[in-house]
Amino acid sequence: MSAAKRLALVAPEAGDGYRLQEQVGFVLRKANQRHLSIFSAHIGDLTPPQFAALAKLAEVGETSQNQLGALVAMDAATIKGVIDRLKGRGLVELGAHGEDRRRLMVSLTPAGREAVDRLVPVARKVTEETLAPLTTREAATLLRLLAKLA
Repeated sequence: MSAAKRLALVAPEAGDGYRLQEQVGFVLRKANQRHLSIFSAHIGDLTPPQFAALAKLAEVGETSQNQLGALVAMDAATIKGVIDRLKGRGLVELGAHGEDRRRLMVSLTPAGREAVDRLVPVARKVTEETLAPLTTREAATLLRLLAKLA
């Protein structure tokens, strides 16, 4: 099926009227708002970008600030702000790279490791609650399709 035919199935022609609630960006934003509300209710002391940075650091270990940004899909300015706030809370520490002193390396502190260990099970529950209106098969399909868009 062509892209135009697929689009015609989900987006009415201009003459049919523009229905905001049928647009992919609107639906994605509403779904994200729902998820953020659930996240905030369960993990109120960190933002999703802060949690993402901590979780990725726990997964990959010490890494450069720029590499961490790439791994969690944040630009350099955003990841710097996230790391600065996490550092201020004592959850990460910064150090110079052994060979390139211009390169900032980020790692979890013991408090950061404890926070990740405590919050990962909660984050799993956030995902379950976000996907609760869907069947297991629908949830898997949604995640697979969203991954294709990302």
